[in-house]
Amino acid sequence: MAEKLGKALPAEFLTLENSLGFFGVGAKSGLTEGLFLLLLLPAVEFYLVPFVLKSPCLFLKTMFGSFPFLPVIANTFLCAYISQYFVGVVTRKAINAFFTGRMLVLVVKSFIIYVFYTLLTGLSTPERVWQLAQYSSKNAEAIYYGYMTMLPNIMPIATRCSLFVLVAAIFPYGSVFLMDMWRRSKIRRNHARITGKS
Repeated sequence: MAEKLGKALPAEFLTLENSLGFFGVGAKSGLTEGLFLLLLLPAVEFYLVPFVLKSPCLFLKTMFGSFPFLPVIANTFLCAYISQYFVGVVTRKAINAFFTGRMLVLVVKSFIIYVFYTLLTGLSTPERVWQLAQYSSKNAEAIYYGYMTMLPNIMPIATRCSLFVLVAAIFPYGSVFLMDMWRRSKIRRNHARITGKS
């Protein structure tokens, strides 16, 4: 608030502990969003669409197909909203710490999604799937055949989701960092022009 009113605060005003606090807040919010997507993707792609909505209309296909885009859309809006508060040195450092936390968690999450589904498909042998399906005494055959039918589709969907999460990490936050660097470079150039120092 002080920086928004034109009062310059020294960079040391934001301590390392406070920077780590902002980093932690960003990481936690990124993790919560990641867990939501990680739980939502299998429910929609592997259960709802093939078994509940066996032949969905175009609207439902588009709606459910847009789920992997949600992180990209959400993070772009978040960056667009918060980047307007790049007012002073302290605020910029706090926002950068917050964004760095979110970005790193999203990159790790993208890797975890890919590794998880790679291991899942690697371990999904017919024998193992049948053993697990037998725990459901009523629908063992339906579960087995349903899972084995969608097994070839798991990795393409997981790869797509993982790539979208990676794009959601790099594109919005990378754009904000580049814009911040460009603004600071412009300020330095203007300052050098005014003071006559190169």
